[in-house]
Amino acid sequence: MATNVYMEALSPTMEEGRVVKWHKKDGDPVKTGETLAEIETDKAVMDLVARADGVLRQVAAPEGQTIPVGSVVAVIAAPGEAAGETPTSAAQTKPSGSGKRDTGNVATAPAPVAVATPPAVAPADATRVKASPLARRMAKEAGVDLKLVTGSGPGGRVVKKDVERAPNQAAPAAAAAPAAPLSPVSRVPLPERTGTAYEDVPLTQIRKTIAKRLVTSLGPIPHFFLTTEVDMERAAEAREALNKQLGDQGEGKVSFNDLIIKATALALARHRACNAWFQEDHIRYWNEVHIGMAVAVEDGLITPVIRHADRKSLTEIGREARELADKARNRRLQPNEYTGATFSISNLGMFDIDQFTAVINPPEAGIIAIGSIVQKAVVVDGHLAPGRRMRITMSCDHRVIDGATGAAFLRTLKQMLENPLAMLL
Repeated sequence: MATNVYMEALSPTMEEGRVVKWHKKDGDPVKTGETLAEIETDKAVMDLVARADGVLRQVAAPEGQTIPVGSVVAVIAAPGEAAGETPTSAAQTKPSGSGKRDTGNVATAPAPVAVATPPAVAPADATRVKASPLARRMAKEAGVDLKLVTGSGPGGRVVKKDVERAPNQAAPAAAAAPAAPLSPVSRVPLPERTGTAYEDVPLTQIRKTIAKRLVTSLGPIPHFFLTTEVDMERAAEAREALNKQLGDQGEGKVSFNDLIIKATALALARHRACNAWFQEDHIRYWNEVHIGMAVAVEDGLITPVIRHADRKSLTEIGREARELADKARNRRLQPNEYTGATFSISNLGMFDIDQFTAVINPPEAGIIAIGSIVQKAVVVDGHLAPGRRMRITMSCDHRVIDGATGAAFLRTLKQMLENPLAMLL
């Protein structure tokens, strides 16, 4: 009996997916759990896996095409079995309003199950190098043989930095085709100039999601903003002392961002009114603190979540933050790694931004925007002296957080950063 291959909901908010690459071709034998294709969702690149044993037939979605969730993209037929007529074009197949899926003109197949988290995937072809889509594209443009590159990502996966460190093996033909230019800040691939007045670039899945989320945030949510300036001298001294000790132990370094995440989590534990979600008919006050940290990816922004951040040490937060950021940039986050934040942090200090306002990520009720640490002249005991200062701006949902409530939270956060020993109380 033939089994339809559907475009599955590979993330909780996914409505459509773009086929990045087929790992199996029409006529290839497949086994349950094997990767059939890589799918770009609204958050990451994930694997579409086989739900039955057999032979892949009637691949109806070419690479690069965007397909609605629930559409038939191929058929898995039993060996020697005729899979029936070609299924309806995936581009024209839409899930019905009742939630039923179009099965296409194929043999009887079991009803599909949309899953938020894909099951364990069986090992793919051992001859295929494990690499992120970005690393593959960079390697192709630079003429780098991925088989000669040692991967530093999860499970030995080749990631962007591995390709950047690899020696350039570009052939003359490859050198004649330069990579698309990147914007200096966001590193988004830009189309080559064609001599026309403009170039239109289709929205990626993550850009579509960002656009939808912003419409549901800045418009409907009544934002207000609070800004405070923090003396970062003691935080800088504490960080230097910790990293000196950690260097002797061979552990990862503590960043200012790690200190901010830890202090924010502890402040939220004391101010539950800010650690909240606005729901349509109620406010959910969280007893757990899960911090979303904004990470700039190739064509947008995603917020991996550090769960129970108030209970974790600085080294644990630092290690987890680095791992999540690396997975985010390589579009390999799982849904449980970017959902469920109770409060978010956006840090643009590394771009020399002194102060900015961030847009709330609903249903969260607040987010803080972190500026750069600037050395400036400050008044200490009536005298001018050099000092390191950092500005924090909090965006508040006024339906949940009042001005005094947000100010009290910021005051506690400021006290913890200005005196890191307060984190031990």
